[in-house]
Amino acid sequence: MQVGKYKISYIETGSFALDGGAMFGVVPRPLWEKTNPPDEINRITLGARLLLLESANRKILVDTGLGGDWNDKFRRIYRVNQLQEPLLSSLSKKNITSEEITDVILTHLHFDHTGGSTKLVDGKWLPTFPNAKYYVQEKQFEWARNPSERDRASFFNERFLPLYEHNQLELLNGKYNLDDEIELIVVNGHTFSQQLVKVADSSNTLLYCADLFPTSSHIPIPYVMAYDLQPLITIEEKKDILKSAIKENWILFFEHDPFSAAATVTQTDKGYSVKEKFEQLV
Repeated sequence: MQVGKYKISYIETGSFALDGGAMFGVVPRPLWEKTNPPDEINRITLGARLLLLESANRKILVDTGLGGDWNDKFRRIYRVNQLQEPLLSSLSKKNITSEEITDVILTHLHFDHTGGSTKLVDGKWLPTFPNAKYYVQEKQFEWARNPSERDRASFFNERFLPLYEHNQLELLNGKYNLDDEIELIVVNGHTFSQQLVKVADSSNTLLYCADLFPTSSHIPIPYVMAYDLQPLITIEEKKDILKSAIKENWILFFEHDPFSAAATVTQTDKGYSVKEKFEQLV
């Protein structure tokens, strides 16, 4: 897919699993299990799909997945299914080295979105992409450093603090234009100051949905994760995004959908729903 000067593709870094009830909040299991069947202990499969934007002089990565170097207990709890170095291995298939990445946009700092931002080298955590500038909202960074008891388990300091310590972290305050085609949109329902990535030109718009719409199954308004800190705000944010997505025919890109990479949306008398799903970006 081409948007402006950017060639857009995505990177699959494996899968993991979370509790289905937590992923769908108040929606009962007989409804969500139709599209996301759970395993024997109620976990559903989730993808770890990242976006890659390439121009003549930039290679931009959106989120970094779980990354490697997790212990056996972690891998067992979250049913991690990936290579030890999933991100670097996937990039190498595209003939891209870690040194070539110029920018990394982090939607937020939960472990499944920033786990691959650092790597363990001789017992020390270092930025995975030594020449890249990493972007995150300052309010999200401060929250990640001092989270609540409710969401403390979602943050691992070694997965993002080395970026700050090595002066590679750019802290943003609100909506931000990385350039003419890339806009970062701030939402606050899931966690404070999550940023969605909108890539647009005069003809096409793609929105990297992160955890506002983690999967295509989360398009209907009531389908809100129990993980969200402010679920009522999530609902309003979903409505605002979906109105624009329908009006301007946006493609919504899903980080965690195990089956579909992206979709367009529509509205009927029953509410918002998927119009067309895409397994590839063309």
